[in-house]
Amino acid sequence: MDTPGSRDTTAGDTWSPPLPEAAGFEHVMVQTTGLRTHVASIGAGDPVVMLHGFPERWWQWRLIAPTIAAHGYRVICPDLRGSGWTEAADPRFGPESQLDVVVAVLDALGLARAHFVCHDMGAISGMQLSYRSPERVRTMLQLAVPPGFMEFTPQVVPAFAHMPALLMHRTGRSLRYLFSPRYVARPLTEDTIEAYLRVHERREVERAVTALYRGMVIPVSMRLLRGVYKRMRLQPPTLTAFGRRDGPFAEPTVRRICRDHERCADRFELAFIDDAAHFVTDDAPDAVVALALDWFERGAAEPASVEGPRFTNGS
Repeated sequence: MDTPGSRDTTAGDTWSPPLPEAAGFEHVMVQTTGLRTHVASIGAGDPVVMLHGFPERWWQWRLIAPTIAAHGYRVICPDLRGSGWTEAADPRFGPESQLDVVVAVLDALGLARAHFVCHDMGAISGMQLSYRSPERVRTMLQLAVPPGFMEFTPQVVPAFAHMPALLMHRTGRSLRYLFSPRYVARPLTEDTIEAYLRVHERREVERAVTALYRGMVIPVSMRLLRGVYKRMRLQPPTLTAFGRRDGPFAEPTVRRICRDHERCADRFELAFIDDAAHFVTDDAPDAVVALALDWFERGAAEPASVEGPRFTNGS
């Protein structure tokens, strides 16, 4: 019987549905109270934790994690609660349900502190961790999601246009519309979309869609609207990056909603990636790698500056 904190390694061809192909990853199930979390990892060295977005899984990092691992890092990619091959005893979600998964995995793997790379939904958990347990965050790279201290403006409202459909999601309805040209700069292949969405064959994942948005995303969005995080101090070195083709988060808008960064954060920078939209890890994986490696090195060493590096796709 598994006990909290235990791990078991399972061959890739025994997972249901089968894991999508990604060479070099080790796959384990990390057992904590009420949860069995699937974790894919690669490499050895200083730990880097990558938190995927929605409706993505650990596989989101397939083009990024191996390159970062080759630079001397151990890259850890968990499937967050309600996603991928992670199994939860309780189907309900609260505002910090996925954050609790992240903390439980860190504890189970004996990781006191790590670098973080987070996208979309995963950036919510990364942000929450930065505020609740800043000592565990060595550096934070937040992709396609503004910081908690953002100022709301009408220009960002279109970024929430997908929420009504997800709040009313019906079992069996495809989520492929989330990979439309509105959110990607480069069309994804049918094989890539299928690899992301095949795990919705698992009833737990399919049923988690509305629970996740109603229990976690909406409450956290309300906290942002009420300025909860603006009244807190963001301590870990944080770099927030957006694709230049991510319409609601055009560079002038982002700079405006982040203009209070010196009052709200110890170390904060912005970066913008050419030829990328919301799903920046698929649009420009090489640029994300370059941003991450650069930020790991200098994130805690240089004075804060809102003028982050500018990366082009393939840099």
